[in-house]
Amino acid sequence: MGAENPRTMNILVLNSGSSSVKFQVIETDRERIAGDRDRCLAKGLIERIGSLSLATFQAAGRPAVKKDAPLRDYHAALDCIVRWAIAPESGIDGVRSLADVHAIGHRVVHGGEKFRASVLIDDAVVAGIEECVELAPLHNPANLKGIRAAQEVFGPGVPQAAVFDTAFHATMPETAYLYGLPYHLYRRHKIRRYGFHGTSHRYLAYRYRTTLKLPKEKVNIITLHLGNGCSACAVKGGVSINTSMGFTPLEGMIMGTRAGDVDVSVAEYLSHKEGMSIGETVTMLNKQSGLLGLSGLTSDMRELLEEERENGDRRARLAVDMFCATVRRRVGAYYAEMNGADALVFSGGIGENAPAVRRQICRGLECLGLALDEKRNAGLKSGQAGEISKPASRMKVFVIPTNEELLIARDTFRAIAARSRGKA
Repeated sequence: MGAENPRTMNILVLNSGSSSVKFQVIETDRERIAGDRDRCLAKGLIERIGSLSLATFQAAGRPAVKKDAPLRDYHAALDCIVRWAIAPESGIDGVRSLADVHAIGHRVVHGGEKFRASVLIDDAVVAGIEECVELAPLHNPANLKGIRAAQEVFGPGVPQAAVFDTAFHATMPETAYLYGLPYHLYRRHKIRRYGFHGTSHRYLAYRYRTTLKLPKEKVNIITLHLGNGCSACAVKGGVSINTSMGFTPLEGMIMGTRAGDVDVSVAEYLSHKEGMSIGETVTMLNKQSGLLGLSGLTSDMRELLEEERENGDRRARLAVDMFCATVRRRVGAYYAEMNGADALVFSGGIGENAPAVRRQICRGLECLGLALDEKRNAGLKSGQAGEISKPASRMKVFVIPTNEELLIARDTFRAIAARSRGKA
């Protein structure tokens, strides 16, 4: 099943959540990577693991298939994915047996300071990911369950790689990642800004430079990953120099249910006024705030825009206005920190699909030399990449659909190829 001398490989990419697994099967090799011709052979999602799960599977060029199945754990979920993938009726090109899955790439949320790049998984790597559990208690345990399930299903002969959300931001300087806390707390407990969505921001920087045919060192852009979770990244010389999420994904801009930046004294104040514990306050800030808390209606930007448009709901409008304002402030701050940026890049569910939000964020950034083309912005179709700024705009504006799975597959291939070269 493994491939010590990698040629063309089918790589299963797994994104394991608290009760779900998203996956893609991507065919890649050196030539495909160089020519940007990797192929997504299949994709899918299993939700509600641990009960009656809902599975959605889709082979390339075929309609999606949905089915219910009682899946008790990640091993059962992965076994369900594999059984579907190798079944003749799935129609996945080049996948007919377990042996046709050559490697597995895992999204791992937190790599701490230990993991600054993607790595092949062994016992030491698993131990390192376990050490980061206290930094990401909601995410890393699920990622570990996905890794262990894959080891059980595929065995030791299939190489696996870990690709870390935090790794792209490992290039941030101390002035960006340290907090104004006593320095010994950083040295003792590694309390610092780590940043997240790194694979997405890295993909956006990559796609921007390949589209414009630029060398990496000429990439000076601000990237926006806007979805239920939101983050901004200042990319200078092709590397991350600052990002909005911090010690946890709570910090930064207003999000679907996360409050973003809040004075920490609010927690103490609420403990006196509402009798809330620290745990209850953190839960509120993560799950009951943001767009949901402000509107009192929903965390879904589409629904808020519709509610404001159809019914003139004031709090829906307030939530949208505050969301756009926090993004705009971050863009302005990074522009100053970078001493100018060549482009603003939108991505994520909101960034890719909400032209009204893009328009509102860009409104007021004319001082940066940004001139949005209203027709281009409104006319860009969902899932489509393109420039939406006017030809005369000094700071360009692009929409680029993110593709974290592609980079995970490529990193997995490269890690295996590097090991093969080392053994040669």
